[in-house]
Amino acid sequence: MESPEKARLQAYFRRITEQFPTDGEISSLIITHLLPERPAFLAAMARISTVAAVLPKPRSVRESALAEVRHAYPVHDLSRELFSDATSAHDYLETTVPGRDVVLLDIGGYFAPSLDILVDKFSGRIRGVVEDTENGHQRYAALDQLRCPVISVARSPLKDCEDHLVGRSIVFSTDALVRSRGDILTSRGAVVIGFGKVGRAIAQTLRAHDLRVTVYDRDPVKRVQALSQGFWATASCAEAIRDAELVLCATGNMALRQRDFEALRNGAYVASVTSSEDELDLGSLDGLYRRTPVEQQMTRYETTGHYFYMLADGGAVNFVHGAAVGSYIHLVQAEILAATAALSGNRYDSGLHELPATDRDAIATVWLDHFAR
Repeated sequence: MESPEKARLQAYFRRITEQFPTDGEISSLIITHLLPERPAFLAAMARISTVAAVLPKPRSVRESALAEVRHAYPVHDLSRELFSDATSAHDYLETTVPGRDVVLLDIGGYFAPSLDILVDKFSGRIRGVVEDTENGHQRYAALDQLRCPVISVARSPLKDCEDHLVGRSIVFSTDALVRSRGDILTSRGAVVIGFGKVGRAIAQTLRAHDLRVTVYDRDPVKRVQALSQGFWATASCAEAIRDAELVLCATGNMALRQRDFEALRNGAYVASVTSSEDELDLGSLDGLYRRTPVEQQMTRYETTGHYFYMLADGGAVNFVHGAAVGSYIHLVQAEILAATAALSGNRYDSGLHELPATDRDAIATVWLDHFAR
């Protein structure tokens, strides 16, 4: 990041943290992607909280950003197993933030499986969770009872800009990887599984790139929406993928399982918009398919009479090229800062929440002052 850009971003975050101050001392545990712009966001978090640990998502780490962040904050390894087991999650908090008031910043619902135990047993106090993604939103919404406030920015209007651009970056990276082996996507039949905001952007971008696009979503309302926008929609995943030459998965909730992989057309390309552990049951193929790297970030899965290509090991394919969405990412980051400040003041009861429209309006106004000139 060039010096003028860094100065503008620092000024922007300074205004955001001044507009949304915290109420008292809090610590934060931050699950995050470590991309080039992320140190500026973490510095803003450090102005409103004590950053007790940064837990980078393993497949979205830039070494330059990691080195910068390690110089300033504790950096710990992240895995689903760390927080899916309540005992290990509790031990981790007691080791990292014993006795403190803590806000958990999440990307993908990592804290959800052990949240009840942490609220009940932790020697400090869980002020709440801030969740950034749709699949994480769903994980918290699926809990029988939330014992602390969870503020989700996943469905915020401010995130619409990011989601649209993420969809475009997914198609860019998919196209680039396919071209790396001398192939192209033009005129191919493509399937988008999941027609949320990102899936919709992917479908629209694929159509603009001259692919024939089919949509499948478990939600019949989403299928109706796809039809109204000129896409073909199928009633089952099996029907959707049967003849598809490209399958892009955008559900955040296990789009493809063993039987689906076995039904793929020979030579199909498969890519995901999120972590493979959330989107693809690749473990079910162990011992059934041979895996052979054919290009950088492309693996051929082959068994007798059947083969397909997996992009980026099933992880979010856009992170291969940095997942850039420009300055629009700072809208969501500002909302995360505002949500953290809100949790510090005990303004929310236990349950799933969103920030009020007035807070979003204030963030958008500051963003326009800094990035729309």
